[in-house]
Amino acid sequence: MAERITENLVRDQLRKLGYYDQDNGISVEEQKSEIARIKTLLSKASKNEKGNKGYPEFIISNTKDTNFLIVFECKPDAKKHESHNRDKTVNFAVDGVLHYAKHLSKQYTVLAVAVSGTTKSALKISNFLCPCGSTSYKNLVNESGASVDTLISFDDYYRLASFDPEVEKKRHTDLLAFSRELHELIWAKAKVSEEDKPLLVSGTLIALMNDAFMKTFNSLSPEDIQDAWMGAIKKELDKADIPQGKKDTMLQPYSTIAVHPNLAKPDSKLAKEYPDGVFKEIISRVNKNVWPFISIYHDFDVVGQFYGEFLKYTAGDKKALGIVLTPRHVAELFSLITNVSPKDKVLDICAGTGGFLISAMQHMLKTAITDAERTDIKKNRLIGIENSPKMFALAASNMILRGDGKANLHQGSCFDDAIIKSVRKMKPNVGMLNPPYAQSKSDSELHELYFVKHMLDTLEVGGTGVAVIPVNCVASPHKAKEELLKHHTLKAVMSMPSELFYPVGIVTCIVVFEAHKPHAKTGKKTWFGYWRDDGFIKTKHMGRIDGNGAWAAIRDRWIESYLNNEVHAGESVTAMVTADDEWVAEAYLETDYSKITQADFESEVRKYAIYKLLGSTISEDQGSDNVDGE
Repeated sequence: MAERITENLVRDQLRKLGYYDQDNGISVEEQKSEIARIKTLLSKASKNEKGNKGYPEFIISNTKDTNFLIVFECKPDAKKHESHNRDKTVNFAVDGVLHYAKHLSKQYTVLAVAVSGTTKSALKISNFLCPCGSTSYKNLVNESGASVDTLISFDDYYRLASFDPEVEKKRHTDLLAFSRELHELIWAKAKVSEEDKPLLVSGTLIALMNDAFMKTFNSLSPEDIQDAWMGAIKKELDKADIPQGKKDTMLQPYSTIAVHPNLAKPDSKLAKEYPDGVFKEIISRVNKNVWPFISIYHDFDVVGQFYGEFLKYTAGDKKALGIVLTPRHVAELFSLITNVSPKDKVLDICAGTGGFLISAMQHMLKTAITDAERTDIKKNRLIGIENSPKMFALAASNMILRGDGKANLHQGSCFDDAIIKSVRKMKPNVGMLNPPYAQSKSDSELHELYFVKHMLDTLEVGGTGVAVIPVNCVASPHKAKEELLKHHTLKAVMSMPSELFYPVGIVTCIVVFEAHKPHAKTGKKTWFGYWRDDGFIKTKHMGRIDGNGAWAAIRDRWIESYLNNEVHAGESVTAMVTADDEWVAEAYLETDYSKITQADFESEVRKYAIYKLLGSTISEDQGSDNVDGE
């Protein structure tokens, strides 16, 4: 009977936290479950030798993410909260709940909660996270790394679980698999063009922000759903309080999708498979597989990665599209190089889908203290320019989905005097850039270095500008190099992995400048980093990924070396350079010859051959590829 007292205390607390509220999508089951998958997993989870089917006191599931569970084990005696070895599953709360979680985590990410005690003031609570597919568990911690020792709301449990590296990796993998699945559906069944596919997804996410559309789209007829979709987008943009001119620019690309003939009533061939139309099927799948990342996880990196992966595919051969987005970990690297803070204003003059701005915002929000600071970051400290109306719509939707109603995004050329005048009034002091990559290396204004110079010219005096550009821009002579050094200081150059933009074969480097301070001809050295190995590996279906979990350590070492201007043989060096010199680490590095093997020599020869082949020109096969934006 005493155990019922503990259960009642937990139940009362769950009610206060909203678990039993109507229409919240949360299901609380006690001592049993009607979910077939849970029944199967717990069929052999008895805690005693009799083999009876065992169940936790509470099993909490939800409709937003059917692969996430919260389970509770309650004990009246606080002394029986946890055994020394956590192996007494019948008598101890922690031991028991971890026993159940071990079985359930074969197919679920499980939040395991152990509660002991018979008074509210004396309750002892432990929270553990068991990632799906893992046999291990860990204490649940908050954003600061402190253990959580209270009962919290479902959304808070869900949010904190999302920070775990194992959970994030599994989520990421699932999302990439879904992006491939969705690509096939949109192309094969809906016949939507390549450049409109990501707009279809981003527009759907905006529409799902509208409660009325979220609740009613399943009941709409195929003939009505496109109008409702467009109407929901308009309403959400009205809520975001976007200026009318920008709103019209953003709506135009979506209006094309709203009248797409293949998204309405299905033809006879598809009627049996999708009787309600392909559009409703797409919306349903996005709602199930992507919307949780917006509504609950608030996971910037994963959603940005979704856009990037989705853009890679074409109809049949899955070669790269004309636009290849900056890898997420490179966008993260830019925020660390510039060490952006809530006091900075970040500018991207070739914003693409907004990846650099999203990364900077995430980095800034981590150090924000007050809600006022967080609001200020989203509203006033992120500035973007994007020439393509469709990419502009993607960037704007990306910002709106993160609660930013007044992102300072401009649609038009970054060389437009009116736009630049408006941007300069905001006084940006940090610039991030992945410019369009020129198809020829003439002295025209399309050369990448002119984009770099234009970004730096727009920043405040002393501002920091960072860009990722083809390595031949800085290895070969060009008058733009002289113009850059005449006005700005070259602080650092980092040689990046040769396959960073795989499958597009462009060898790149990162350049870092201090704006409006002429490069010193004597005394001031530039730091060069040899950042060729980021630990990523190529995979058949997912491209380059951090498959061995090496990136975090490599990233931290790189940033520490850069910030401290450290010199390490074979890794980094400082050198005086002029416009006539090569701005690449390889030209100045000291080599520890005692460590060179035959394999090392052969590897470097291959790398040099790739550099000469791909770094000096863009082949005819890749002549239309444009590594642009984020």
